[in-house]
Amino acid sequence: MGGDYAPANEVAGALEALRQTNNEFEVILVGREAQIKEQLSARNAERLSYSIVNADEVITMEDSPTAALKQKKNSSLAVGMQLHKEGRGDAFVSAGNTGAVLSASTLILGRIKGVSRPTISAFFPSEQGVCLLLDAGTNVDCRAQHLYEFGVMGSIYAKKIFKYENPTVALLNVGEEKSKGTEIVQEAYKLLAAGKLNFIGNIEGRDILKGKAQVIVCDGFVGNIVLKFGESVPSFLKSRLKQFAGQSLMKKFIVGISRNSLRSSLKDMDYEEHGGVPVLGVNGVSIIGHGGSTPKAIKNMIFKAVDVAKSQINKHIEEALAPSSQAANGGTQYAAVS
Repeated sequence: MGGDYAPANEVAGALEALRQTNNEFEVILVGREAQIKEQLSARNAERLSYSIVNADEVITMEDSPTAALKQKKNSSLAVGMQLHKEGRGDAFVSAGNTGAVLSASTLILGRIKGVSRPTISAFFPSEQGVCLLLDAGTNVDCRAQHLYEFGVMGSIYAKKIFKYENPTVALLNVGEEKSKGTEIVQEAYKLLAAGKLNFIGNIEGRDILKGKAQVIVCDGFVGNIVLKFGESVPSFLKSRLKQFAGQSLMKKFIVGISRNSLRSSLKDMDYEEHGGVPVLGVNGVSIIGHGGSTPKAIKNMIFKAVDVAKSQINKHIEEALAPSSQAANGGTQYAAVS
């Protein structure tokens, strides 16, 4: 109920996901029942495997995340996350208040054993395929240990979801030399290099779209700036093309005939295609989407949740980061990524 267009887009996206997969799974719609039923009645929802759980309260985009969870215990977010914790749902999907979803994921689901801080990632297209950047804004201040754990969790996600056989992991820095960066980044370099990841060293911002690494590690301060900059690129390109087309009829014709090709080439940069991003490091599957998610984005968020749940990523993260694994590796390193 917390998205910009809730519950219309959420209902439309959920129904489309069920139609497209021929009811491969069930979707539980959590929120104000009357409003949800109103949306269902406006669409052909017959023979689709959904159910409704009523939740009268709504956490808005303006609410303080932690305070809202305490004050609005009957919100769609809190009720839905609790259903997931109780095992009545295998995954949770929301286009609501990002901070509140993060807080609920951590406070209600709890952290995986061995994880210091959960993280969210961002997807970037590159010349070599999709790459994963984390942290994308959850943890502004990080210790070297946190950055190492991000590398482990990102590597597992890239292997299980993107199907990269041995994902390359890099540390985002101001230079390629291992002596570059802050003391924390330099210490993180040592941890990543000494671990059992496919660590290739430091990369710079210009290397992201080149695809030099499939998993890129940084703190949330840097990651969120990179993410927001990346989100501005498609609209900037569209603006420049519009200006070019306005210069003459010939240029307008050139842009017109190449529009479909341009749209296809920029498809990987469209947030709707990726749907949402996972919260890695919590005891569950929590997918966060854009507040203005379209029905297509909601549908793809659900598909992503199904993939993550089936892949048992959390089991692999716990095996790699559990304290017993640390002890087996001298107290400082972790087991290989499975």
